Amino acid sequence: MSARAQSPADAVPGGPTGRGEAVSGTGTAAGEHPPAPAPGLSASLPRGDGADWRERPVPSRARRSYTRGAIIRRRVAIRLLKVLLPVGALALLSAIVLWPEFERTGENARLSFRRLSRATPESVRVVDPRYQGIDEQGRPYNVTAFTASQQGSTNIVDLETPRGDLMLSGGGWMLLESRAGRFDRNNNILDLRGDVTIWQDDGTLIETQEARVDVKGGNAEGDRPIAAQGSFGTVTGEGFRLRDRGAVVVFTGNARAVLEGGR
Repeated sequence: MSARAQSPADAVPGGPTGRGEAVSGTGTAAGEHPPAPAPGLSASLPRGDGADWRERPVPSRARRSYTRGAIIRRRVAIRLLKVLLPVGALALLSAIVLWPEFERTGENARLSFRRLSRATPESVRVVDPRYQGIDEQGRPYNVTAFTASQQGSTNIVDLETPRGDLMLSGGGWMLLESRAGRFDRNNNILDLRGDVTIWQDDGTLIETQEARVDVKGGNAEGDRPIAAQGSFGTVTGEGFRLRDRGAVVVFTGNARAVLEGGR
């Protein structure tokens, strides 16, 4: 006898009428796997006879990967930001600090200040004034104060807690301070009043109540009682004359000295 293979369309027994019925569609042969599901879905596979069905996730897209060039560019950008951000912050801070400053230039001198109140032709008051200049030997000097008041268009300025700084030959310095003062900008004369103190970098200290200082010439003098002390000892007198930026000091009137070290 010879057997004929049945095609999917052949009739198979069974059915309520006992007649063969045509089977349509696609079948699955024994041992074959069911078709793969569409992307983004999950497939269920059996695990032996009687085993439970479990879902297997199917990735919807591949993981994103960076090329070597992109990684290098990213690292370079991060390093640049680490340098540029601190530099930018420092520049912004410097601009904030320097913005309120104004400068006025003149002959070998400059006055910079921040305005404390509205300036008028009758009265001008400024805070943190600074007058700078250079003497005939190229040595710098400057006059500062807490506030300065000027009446009208005159060059006489009243100062609160004035301070004069004079550079000496050889790199030394001399500092003059008082509670009040008046500065003649045309003649570079600084008049000091109240608790006048003159310091020198060699340790010399001179105290009096009034003094007139030629800040450009480096000379100072006063006719009020004076007391001085330093490495030489102590000196008191009725006045003083200071010449050549402190190189020579003369005590006038009834002077008395107590020298140290047999000097």
